[in-house]
Amino acid sequence: MKKKLLGILLGTSLVLAACGGNDGGDSKETSSGGVDAEKIVNNKCTSCHGGNLEGGMGPALKDVGSRLDKDQILEILKNGKGQMPAGLVEGEEADAVAEWLANKK
Repeated sequence: MKKKLLGILLGTSLVLAACGGNDGGDSKETSSGGVDAEKIVNNKCTSCHGGNLEGGMGPALKDVGSRLDKDQILEILKNGKGQMPAGLVEGEEADAVAEWLANKK
């Protein structure tokens, strides 16, 4: 019983960690007024995809643009895929992240 409870708690912790979080900072760059996609990726994606996007619990993204275009990446961000839940990044931020990742070749 204790092992099962510990497993549930550990699993829940991993899922919550994978969802990233908001570090309280604004996701906008102050100089250009645009969305800082790299900051969003660092805050919300690297816990599963690795600090250098080399992969981890999630697939490597360091060259994702050579496999998927912006629209395909945006679709995954919106709807999730595999273990990745839908909606971790939404709206203007999702569009900016999809464009930034599409340029990773």
